Amino acid sequence: MAHLEGDLRSPENARYAIVASRWNPSITDALVKGARDTFAAHDVSEEQIDVIRVPGAWEIPQAIDHLTAGGPRYAAVIALGCVVRGDTRHYEQVADGCSNALMQVSLKNGVPVANGVLAVEAHEDAQARAGGSHGNKGEEAALVAMEMANLLTQIVSARLGGFVG
Repeated sequence: MAHLEGDLRSPENARYAIVASRWNPSITDALVKGARDTFAAHDVSEEQIDVIRVPGAWEIPQAIDHLTAGGPRYAAVIALGCVVRGDTRHYEQVADGCSNALMQVSLKNGVPVANGVLAVEAHEDAQARAGGSHGNKGEEAALVAMEMANLLTQIVSARLGGFVG
């Protein structure tokens, strides 16, 4: 029986994309920095990372869909943004719509998408998750991206070897 599990070794020559919202820049810039620093700490060079900026969280899934359509140019993609609850339902629409669309894009195009889009009650909550007391969600998303890239490489290899359906 095979046991496959990803680890934090990026596949050789793997490319990654970070798609980040420009909305709430003090938060999203910290998330992007956390992701880039994490890649660097795991020997992924700057040349292997593309950073794409979009207006807001709502636009992230469409950009990722265009980046990943037609084949896996990227081993994984990271979505980074920040949606803060306000006085209207807009928060739920954007946060839920973005999250659902990210999963659909990942499944449709076969490229892992690490969801680092924060959906928080207050700006202080976002600060806590962008390098504050709750860590950095950009860092966590980069770790997920590398692990999934590693795991999918193993799955493809195992499938070609004949023991994974």
